[in-house]
Amino acid sequence: MIGIGILGGAFDPIHYGHLLAAERAREEFGLKKVIFVPTASPPHKEEPEAAPQDRYRLVESAIKDNPYFLVSDCEIKRGGKSYSKDTLEELKLEWGESAQIFLILGADAASDIAAWKKIEEIPELGRFIVVNRPDFALTIDRIYLPYTRFLKIPGLDISSTEIRNRIKQGQSIKYLVPPEVEEYITAHKLYSTRA
Repeated sequence: MIGIGILGGAFDPIHYGHLLAAERAREEFGLKKVIFVPTASPPHKEEPEAAPQDRYRLVESAIKDNPYFLVSDCEIKRGGKSYSKDTLEELKLEWGESAQIFLILGADAASDIAAWKKIEEIPELGRFIVVNRPDFALTIDRIYLPYTRFLKIPGLDISSTEIRNRIKQGQSIKYLVPPEVEEYITAHKLYSTRA
């Protein structure tokens, strides 16, 4: 079996917390690849501020130097609300039966897993890797415990919301995001309230 990690999210913008979680999951569980999947429209969160194509390019620039990381536009191409079950089905078809899929989740997302669309069907498609987040217990609904592995990483208290707010206030985001991400945000005037 080939281990493939899937890390979905708005990535509005992607930051070092996302990258660290992906790299540690890859290393800890021997994943061959980790695929970042920017959502078109998240079902349980407000709409991202940046356009899907911009968020895709932000991820692309952030991961370009890591040969184990890929980015998929499958949810952007599909459009509308992005559901994990649909994405897992699509990526399972793409990678074939020999792929063991792992859905990498932050502890905040895992705490809300019972509300996911067709959650009961997801264990047939893949397993969960739940990564700790500051201020969230490292847990999951006990029904899904047999399909779950837990990963503890150094607590980087970074959020995309904080990054967007800093940009709007004209503050530095250096050391919160890779330099290429910062350059893209600046060049395309993303998240800035100033003209």
